[in-house]
Amino acid sequence: MKFKINQDHFSNGLQQVLNVVATRSTMPILSNVLIEARDGQIELTTTNLDLGIRCRIKADVEQPGGLTLPVRKLATIVRELPQAEVFVESSENNQAKIASGGSLFKIMGIGTDEFPPLPTFENRHVFELTQDSVLNMLKSVSYGQSTDENRYILNGVYFNFSDDKLTLVATDGRRLALTALETDVAADNGGSLILPAKTVAELERLLGKGEKLKIAFNDRQVAFDIEIDDDGDSGLSDQLYLVSKIVEGNYPNYRQVIPKETEHRVKIERELMLECVHRAALVTSDKSNSVKLKVSKNLLEISGSSSEYGESHESMAIAYDGPEVQVAFNPQFLMEPLKALTKDEVFFEFKDELSPGLFKTLDNFICVIMPLRLN
Repeated sequence: MKFKINQDHFSNGLQQVLNVVATRSTMPILSNVLIEARDGQIELTTTNLDLGIRCRIKADVEQPGGLTLPVRKLATIVRELPQAEVFVESSENNQAKIASGGSLFKIMGIGTDEFPPLPTFENRHVFELTQDSVLNMLKSVSYGQSTDENRYILNGVYFNFSDDKLTLVATDGRRLALTALETDVAADNGGSLILPAKTVAELERLLGKGEKLKIAFNDRQVAFDIEIDDDGDSGLSDQLYLVSKIVEGNYPNYRQVIPKETEHRVKIERELMLECVHRAALVTSDKSNSVKLKVSKNLLEISGSSSEYGESHESMAIAYDGPEVQVAFNPQFLMEPLKALTKDEVFFEFKDELSPGLFKTLDNFICVIMPLRLN
């Protein structure tokens, strides 16, 4: 293998595939990146056996071939090289020579035959969507995933393709976020999957580099073909490919958590409420981590208190003419959906101090938040 490549492009490509690699792995090969050179480009692939990623970068390939090298060390070396042109050549004993300007490195690698191939699969459901729409959907629900290892079914985002829409759901049992997008779902193509939290984070990082996104999945795995609109700066060519195991098991029936009716609804300014909750929460502590919402005629009051720090009080004008209602919530659970949404117009629905609060928007977004006991 022998090729010449732009340093920025090489560095950028390595950054794309670096995140997947575990910091400590029992198998040395899983700490390596598979580099394959051919047809005017190099392919970089990494995997941790649950999640794998591949990207292609333009390069002048003199001799096709492949090798695996320690990805973190390689990324650090490439980033520090002195000149824009980098020459890479592999030798018989799985060693790579990397030269740039007056710098020369010889790095020990492992042969390609030990590298586990990324899975390819058939019998799958395939959907084409836009990257921006899926990215916005993920951001508007992903904060709701559970981090409790005992409830592994909830450690991810649920994707459901049915009834001519894609629905995304995340919940940790104390709050639930749901968003939906209309899309064509043929009768024989519908299906669902639970995308693990690590893959969700990776997808949020990678999306938005181009227009199209293809999702293909079966009962055990899901693959994302992420189109790249190359402006020439990144050196990435045509697409990124991400393949992941899915969380096995049945997602709980989330529809029964969404209240059928709430008695009161107020329109709120998202940014303003976010700021008020944030300030009110400044005096809360780990022991008393709640803010109280008091709704009265044309007024929403938000207050926080703790024995350690004292009290806070915020008020904002709203259009409301119903009875006075007080409800307490975890401030984080109020702030996360408000931060994640982009629409300014958000509705807050509530019933009484024992019932969940709901954030809604006009475009198929709901966030259900369980109340806390009023002190």
